[in-house]
Amino acid sequence: MKKLMSFFIAIVAACLLLTVGIKRLESAQGDSSAKTLNLFNWGDYIDPALIKKFEKETGYQVNYETFDSNEAMLTKIQQGGTSYDLAVPSDYTIEKMKKEHLLLPLDKKQIKGLGNIDPSFMNKSFDPDNRYSIPYFWGTLGIIYNDKFVKADQIQHWRDLWNPEFAHSIMLVDSARDILGFSLIKNGDSMNTRSRAQVTRAKDDLDKLAPNVKAIVADEIKMYMIQNEAKIAVTWSGEASEMLSNNSHLHYVVPTEGSNLWFDNLVIPKTAKHFKAIYAFLNFMLRPENAKQNALYVGYATPNDKAKALLPKDVRNDKQFYPPTDTIGKLQVYEDLGLKTVGMYNDLFLEFKMHRS
Repeated sequence: MKKLMSFFIAIVAACLLLTVGIKRLESAQGDSSAKTLNLFNWGDYIDPALIKKFEKETGYQVNYETFDSNEAMLTKIQQGGTSYDLAVPSDYTIEKMKKEHLLLPLDKKQIKGLGNIDPSFMNKSFDPDNRYSIPYFWGTLGIIYNDKFVKADQIQHWRDLWNPEFAHSIMLVDSARDILGFSLIKNGDSMNTRSRAQVTRAKDDLDKLAPNVKAIVADEIKMYMIQNEAKIAVTWSGEASEMLSNNSHLHYVVPTEGSNLWFDNLVIPKTAKHFKAIYAFLNFMLRPENAKQNALYVGYATPNDKAKALLPKDVRNDKQFYPPTDTIGKLQVYEDLGLKTVGMYNDLFLEFKMHRS
């Protein structure tokens, strides 16, 4: 009898342990019935006050996790260890995610406010008809100059960077596609070319630019420009916005002959579980007042037309970050060129960096 009772107790204990284990697993992976939203975003890329507002309005708890590159984000989602409900990849990364079947299509019947997005930012090559993505922020690649050392009319076009007067004066962001890209545009070629001859010519022109290049860096570029340690820099509009806000002598130019137009976008990874929370959040962020608040906090350009109209006049009319339509029409969105072509870009860019050293 004692043996039978012990056996019974052991079975009950095992069942309890199994139940607890399942509950913990559901909690870790995101139970579909939980009032939870697992958001995977770039660092400091949403106003924390908006997350609190969303949680208060809806009762959902936002679990916020960050990444520092598209590649890091892609790898984490490929591994599938965490059930992210929403992620914020850039344009060309969406192409990769679609090819690898890592995304779920949007149920547009559940989305309110998609019409607030500027039509010119919809239906791009990386996601025709926006089947998988909603634009979150957008920006450009451009030139920053310091008016203490450089006059505005000296630096309006990519070709101006090759001016011998700018010897040892230019900071370049460490990005193969972007740096080879502006050299391609200078030559009248596409930033998405797969032609080895065109990319090699762009690289050869960069070799001629080398005497003007002070350094090729990453985040440090902001510090150098803010502290007046370089005359000119080539970087992205979001970085530029932060620099300009910390140094009144800095200005940002998007050359009228063309540049890169980039998008960060909200998407639903295939491992998503909390669909009511997902669509509640998408609708929340599409509301003009919320998109406006987010744009003012982050400092990037909003694709939400109605939100833009709510921004302070000096912000929405700033052509440095909201270029005129004719300039936007000449901007190019990066395509996924495939491993072989991307490898060619990276190899030639490395050759340029070794040349200047």
